[in-house]
Amino acid sequence: MARLGAAAPWLHLPRADRRPTLSDVRAACARLPAPRRPLADVPGMQGAAVLMAFFEEDGLARVVLTKRPETMPSHRGDVAFPGGKLTPALDRSLLDAALREAEEEIGLSRHAVEVVGELDTLSTVTTRFLVAPFVGLLAGRPRLVPDQREVERVFDVALADLLADGVHREEHWGIGVVSRPVHFFDVGGEMVWGVTARILAEFLVKVTFGARAV
Repeated sequence: MARLGAAAPWLHLPRADRRPTLSDVRAACARLPAPRRPLADVPGMQGAAVLMAFFEEDGLARVVLTKRPETMPSHRGDVAFPGGKLTPALDRSLLDAALREAEEEIGLSRHAVEVVGELDTLSTVTTRFLVAPFVGLLAGRPRLVPDQREVERVFDVALADLLADGVHREEHWGIGVVSRPVHFFDVGGEMVWGVTARILAEFLVKVTFGARAV
């Protein structure tokens, strides 16, 4: 059962305040508290990490997104950040996993990424992953080469477009106390939802409001 949720908190802001730059992203990350990171060895859950890679163009911060092929074993056809599960044989940390997966999936060299923050770990409902999102800044538009086995296409979107009127909506799925909010962004000809949309929604609040109360 689904019902419409609350309007995005940024919608009452003037449009001029909904055009974040890369400096705004950096400043938001500088204010982040220590991330809440549940134990990755919770029974039935597996550790994973994603990279939110930002660059600036025409004075606006843009974030890199991928679309997964329909042939993937999980999250078929979903829009997602580059990333994947922690592989102890390859990764010393969750950050290593995020950077390694970004290199493998879209050809983004880890040496081109300035890591400036980590957000709270979130859980996926159906695939049982604990996902740690890391924020990385790029010096300019990256030249990316997607691995066709894992990525159908790679694209980017301005945060200003995600913050525009009519792009975001929230639904509540479930009944009563067992319901949960589900976020959606309709942008760039794609529907972003699930954990990726939840990460975006929470980060957009941090960027647009900063230390102010929502």
